[in-house]
Amino acid sequence: MSATLIKNIGILAGIGDPSAPLRGAALAQLEQLSNAWLLVEDDTIAGYGPMDTCPGAPTAVDAAGCMLLPAWCDSHTHLVFAAGREHEFRDKLAGVSYAEIAARGGGIQASASAVQAATEEMLFTGAWTRLEEISKTGTGAVEIKSGYGLTVEAELKMLRVIKKLRERSSLLIKSTFLGAHSIPAIYRHDTEGYIREIIEEMLPVIAAERLADYIDVFCEEGFFNPDQTARICRAGIDYGLKPKIHANQLNVSGGVQTGVAVGAVSVDHLESMDDAAIASLAGASTIGCMLPGAAFFLRMPYPPAREMIAANCALALGSDFNPGSCPTGNIPLLLSLACVNMRMMPEEAINAVTINGAFAMGVNKEAGSIAVGKNANLILTRPMPAISSIPYYFGSNPADRVMLRGQWQ
Repeated sequence: MSATLIKNIGILAGIGDPSAPLRGAALAQLEQLSNAWLLVEDDTIAGYGPMDTCPGAPTAVDAAGCMLLPAWCDSHTHLVFAAGREHEFRDKLAGVSYAEIAARGGGIQASASAVQAATEEMLFTGAWTRLEEISKTGTGAVEIKSGYGLTVEAELKMLRVIKKLRERSSLLIKSTFLGAHSIPAIYRHDTEGYIREIIEEMLPVIAAERLADYIDVFCEEGFFNPDQTARICRAGIDYGLKPKIHANQLNVSGGVQTGVAVGAVSVDHLESMDDAAIASLAGASTIGCMLPGAAFFLRMPYPPAREMIAANCALALGSDFNPGSCPTGNIPLLLSLACVNMRMMPEEAINAVTINGAFAMGVNKEAGSIAVGKNANLILTRPMPAISSIPYYFGSNPADRVMLRGQWQ
């Protein structure tokens, strides 16, 4: 058994093991212990406490008063892709909308064409580089979606790449099947035909090869309506996949209510929310996952975080790392966006991307907080005076060292 003792921790933050996602006033309670130690045995947190109870050890890592936090849990990414979409960037700057770019054959369709042409090895190599990148800023758990395939062969190719990443990476990875991300050009006038292909041809293979944990649908005008979304989700449930939904990004689409009705683990985006959508999410077991990086990059309104917190919604934050609407998985930057543009308090934002992020990707038993028995996925910060320093120094990486599965990276 290998052991690592970290002593003289200035602030040990995110301690405890909540049984449910934090909501309302509880979201602002980031449990902390000052002047602390933490013991890791193999890949697991074995104990922690105040320094006056610190066990003896022949060698120890001296945190020198810096902070130690649970690694980030990013519950919404699309980081398996074949190429960026820099060619669309100028159009966005000129005011061309996301929907207009998609109608021209750009957006998701452009990414799908690139994935269809790429080999599995090419996709794996690119995604591996991105995993290494996000781990350096403290991400220890990540959900990865398919959805840039849009054919049976290409969707399965993406999911097999995600499976290979899970087997080889130190990050805790969850896989989501997002075949219903867009409607392929060949089915432009036959959405129901594509839905049949998803249900009858894709899902049986995905289930047989155990390629996904979740099923996701882009519930949006011009994509999949609430009825179609519910049918696809229920078909996924029949094959053992839990639903997650892209909801209310571009319009008040009914996606939130649909997600709650089908028992979705999370409904994600939430830039366009009305009173009915907020009311449906309030008190529901479904988590609202906000993606402020996408709102920033697309110059869209941000999710109404304060209204949803006041309504007692359970909320998480995710990066939405993807080649079109959020080409970054930098969680510290995401925290700054959430605080500055959505008026979240630092503690709320950190809870949203640690323990609530863990609940939103179904890994709360392994990750998301400092608790005995959980994975030793940890961030040791650089010297900084307070938790609020993390979002305050926007664009700066707060991590001095990152530990994944008990090993310093």
